[in-house]
Amino acid sequence: MHGYLTQGLRRAAQTNRSGIATIFGERQRSWSEVLARVARFAGALRGLGLEPDDRVAILALNSDDYLELHYSVPWAGGALVPINTRLAAAEVRYILEDSAPTVVVCDDACLSLLTQGTLEPRAKIYLGAGQPPDGWLAYEKLIAEGSEVEDAQRRDNDLAGIFYTGGSTGKAKGVMLSHDNLISNAMNAIPLVGYDRTSRYLHAAPMFHLADGMATFAITMVGGTHVMIAKFDAQACLDALARHQVTNVTLVPAMIAMMLDHPDVRTFDLSALRQIQFGAAPMPEATLRRALALWPDLLWLHGWGMTEISPIGSALPHDLRRPAVAGARMRSCGHAVLNCEIKIADAEGNEVPRGTVGELLIRGPNVMLGYWNKPEETAAALRDGWLHTGDAAHMDEDGLITIVDRLKDMIISGGENIYSTEVESAISLYPGVAQVAVIGVPHARWGETVHAVVVPRADAQLDPEAIRTHCRGLIAGYKVPRSVEIRTSPLPLSGSGKVLKPALRQEYALTLPLPSP
Repeated sequence: MHGYLTQGLRRAAQTNRSGIATIFGERQRSWSEVLARVARFAGALRGLGLEPDDRVAILALNSDDYLELHYSVPWAGGALVPINTRLAAAEVRYILEDSAPTVVVCDDACLSLLTQGTLEPRAKIYLGAGQPPDGWLAYEKLIAEGSEVEDAQRRDNDLAGIFYTGGSTGKAKGVMLSHDNLISNAMNAIPLVGYDRTSRYLHAAPMFHLADGMATFAITMVGGTHVMIAKFDAQACLDALARHQVTNVTLVPAMIAMMLDHPDVRTFDLSALRQIQFGAAPMPEATLRRALALWPDLLWLHGWGMTEISPIGSALPHDLRRPAVAGARMRSCGHAVLNCEIKIADAEGNEVPRGTVGELLIRGPNVMLGYWNKPEETAAALRDGWLHTGDAAHMDEDGLITIVDRLKDMIISGGENIYSTEVESAISLYPGVAQVAVIGVPHARWGETVHAVVVPRADAQLDPEAIRTHCRGLIAGYKVPRSVEIRTSPLPLSGSGKVLKPALRQEYALTLPLPSP
C-alpha cells in the first residue's frame, strides 16, 4: 500500500467537487471548499514554522474543522496528535510533554484542560467562533489570510500521526502510525462497509479516537458526506441520524444501549440508515438482541481492533450474524480483514489448535511503526514479525475469531482461568442491567475471586443474590461472582467506551473486604 492521506481529499474534490463534504449544525461545505481551506491552513502552519514530522496536537470536540485538520496537518508535512477530550488536565499535560508539539489547536470546550505549566508550543490556535484568548491565533483568521500551498505529499512509512492509547494501563502510550497504516485500513473499510459517494457518515463517536478515524479517511476517499455532532448523547445522535438521512454510523455498545433506552426511540425516522458498525468493547448479548428486534432491517458490522493496527483487524459482516442470533457466533468479531493475517498463539508464539484460547497475534500493512519514545515497549509488542495484542481469543474451524478477554483481565481463582467477558455476558442478560464490569479481587485462599459491579437501568431495582442465582443457570459455579455490588453511578470509561478496569481493581483492592472462604 503506497500513497499519502491527502490523496483521498484531492480525489474527492476532483470527482465530487460541488458535493456536500461536511454538515455541522446548520453549516455545510463542499469538497472544493474543504480542499481550499485545507491548503490555506497548511500554508498558515508552514508560515508558523512547521517542519516535516513536527507534531500538531488537537484538543477539541467533533466539528467540520476537526475533519479539515485531519488533512491540513499532513498537507503541511506535519503529524497529527489527537488528544482525548475526556482526560484530566494532568493527563493532557503528560501527552503534550511526551509528544512535544510545535502547534496546539484547541476549542472552547477544552481550554480548561490546558493548565499552567504545560509545555509551551510555538503556536496556539483557537477553534472557537469568538475572540481568541490572549496569546492564541484564530483558526478562521489564519485560513482567511492564508495562501494555498502545495501538498507536502508525505507518504508510505512517513509518520502520519501519534495516537495515544486510552490510558487503561498506566501512562498512555503514543502509537506511531504511518500514511500506509491509515490508508490500508481505509481501503479495507470501503468494500467491507460498502462506502460510496452516496454514503452519509455520522461522527457520533469522538473524532480523536481512531475507530472513528477509519471512516474519516474512507468516506473522504469515496467523496461521501461527513455529518458531525459535537459529542454523543442519545437525543443528538437520533436527531442527526433522522434529520440528515445518515446511512452509516460507528457506535460503541454503551451508546447503542443509551439509544435503545431513549423513551422516543421509535419515533425517529431512520429509514436511510443502512448499517451500524460497532466495537471497542464487547456487545452484551441482551443489548444486541434488543437492537436487532428494534431495527431488524439494519445491517450490522462487528469490528475488532486496537489503535496499534490503525485500528481494524477483523470484522463480522451481517450475513454471518443473521442466521446465528442464538449461537456462539453472535459473540464473534469475524474474520481477519483482507490484508491482515491473524493467528492465535501460546506464550512461545506457536499457533494453538482451533478452539483453544491463546493470545491474538496480527501482522499486515496496518500494524504500527511502534510506540513514541518507548523502545522497550515497542520491542515487547513487535516480536518475530507479529504484533502481540494482549487479547485472549480463539478461532473456530471457519476462521471466525472470538475475543474472550484481555489477558490482563483474566481472573485466576483456585487455579481456574475465568474470562471476565463471559461472566459479564451472563449478567447482561439479567433484566434491568445497564452496565456491568467483572474483575478479580484478592482472596487469601483462592488468590482471586470474581467480583461484579453492576449499574441498573433507571427503572430497575436489582438484587445481588438474584443476579448470582441467575448466573448459576448460565455459567459454571466457579465463575459465578462471589460478590456483587449495585452501583448507581456510571462505570468509568475510556475514550473508546471501554470500562477502565484497572481503576476498578485499584478501588476494590483498597476498599473491598476479602470474601470469606
